[in-house]
Amino acid sequence: MISPARSSLNAERRARELDALPDEVVDVLVVGLGATGAGVALDAAARGLSVAAIDAHDLAFGTSRWSSKLIHGGLRYLASGQVDVAHESAVERGVLMARTAPHLVRATPFVLPLTPMVSRGQAALTFAGLRAGDALRAAARTPRALLPGPRRLSAVETLRAAPALRPHGLRGGLLSWDGQLADDARLVTAVARTAAAHGARILTRVRALTLDGDGAQVRDELTGREFAVRARAVVNAAGVWAGGLVDGVTLRPSRGTHLVVRAETLRGLTTGMHVPVPGSTSRFLLVVPQGDGRVYIGLTDEPADGPIPDVPVPTPAEIGFLLDVLGSALDAPVRRSDVVGAFAGLRPLLDDARGSTADISRRHAVLTAPNGVVTIVGGKLTTYRRMAQDAVDRVVAERSLSAGPCRTARIPLVGAAPHAALGALDAPARLVRRYGAEAPLLAALAERDPSLLEPVAPGLPVLRAELAWAVRHEGALDAADLLDRRTRIGLVAADRAAALATAEAIAAAPAHR
Repeated sequence: MISPARSSLNAERRARELDALPDEVVDVLVVGLGATGAGVALDAAARGLSVAAIDAHDLAFGTSRWSSKLIHGGLRYLASGQVDVAHESAVERGVLMARTAPHLVRATPFVLPLTPMVSRGQAALTFAGLRAGDALRAAARTPRALLPGPRRLSAVETLRAAPALRPHGLRGGLLSWDGQLADDARLVTAVARTAAAHGARILTRVRALTLDGDGAQVRDELTGREFAVRARAVVNAAGVWAGGLVDGVTLRPSRGTHLVVRAETLRGLTTGMHVPVPGSTSRFLLVVPQGDGRVYIGLTDEPADGPIPDVPVPTPAEIGFLLDVLGSALDAPVRRSDVVGAFAGLRPLLDDARGSTADISRRHAVLTAPNGVVTIVGGKLTTYRRMAQDAVDRVVAERSLSAGPCRTARIPLVGAAPHAALGALDAPARLVRRYGAEAPLLAALAERDPSLLEPVAPGLPVLRAELAWAVRHEGALDAADLLDRRTRIGLVAADRAAALATAEAIAAAPAHR
């Protein structure tokens, strides 16, 4: 296991490394600390290159925290004929589940109910697609023990798995499995800390003002100080903001919106659901239980024209669409008053002049600007590691850097351990699911302060120890980092308000810094 002493991100380390940066020339400067940017930092550092990675905000501040929290096997891309993208997704899912992040990614079941709105022909076609997805799993060499195969369910089995479904006319269901993240922002944090353990400087609250192939002019957002960072290569991994940093990168962001409801609203749902979108043979609503008493419902794919906001906001029309599709399969509708939260993310899609953002390829692209900056855009959360590999391969080749081959497919992220070892840990189950092999270290924080094993607020599953750990080891600098990214308390406004005072106190306490 990687030692927290090597991987820890905190205010003290940030200040020390930031102060030293103007006097150095790093091999690679990475702009953006979402999944891809953190992945680039890890890949480059693991090859022996010196790395500085900056973000104007926080780890996973942008699109990376607004996903469905799934690690997809590529079935959707197979259906649209993007066989290479589908295979790449299946391979990367297997890498995460089997080697690099078995503590953060687990197999989760999904039921597709065969309602009267799903014809027998559509059901047969969908099941053939699920079997093709299982063939992708086999081609990617992901063991069957990690991902069971699809099968048909009777109506009784379907209702047992998803009791909120409407029983009238239900013919049964189709069961399939995919990878589910404990949390997408936790994955980014783990990648960033693993990069730090390999020597990368991970610097949040540092904004890139201008970029060129030899570095950047940046500003420390905490102090306002501006200075130059010199680098032998620069990677622009700023996601939907990438086009604003270099010329020649034209993006067509699309907005993916999710709703948040309490699990009891769906009668305690613990199995995921795929709900067919009426009138479409290939679009499905995702209903994803989170294991913390919440369920996420998504996903839209709408053009997001105009300026890029720091935090996208779902539209009333999108919320209504999601509720309508969900209601087509339920015994009792989910009402707007049942929605306790909503979030939206912007996909950084490369403009290919297609009519709809839903039709734009999810392939990623590595582009080199005339000034030498390398930009990585497109893609998806599941394939962040491969995107990072391709970006680092490009800068190594173009800038003639002395570096070894990519190693990230074999580097476990902080907290990773075999499933048997995770099951034997002496720590609360919630901590094991989210922190893996580091869970006993979080529990040990309570030896001096037993209150750290108490919830941050009544009725919430998040423990005070998680907030203290985030300040000491995960680079959280304030209450927003704690509530909105290191934990996802902030997705529900009422929960955020209940936990805010505790988060502010822990973020400010010298004992936790």
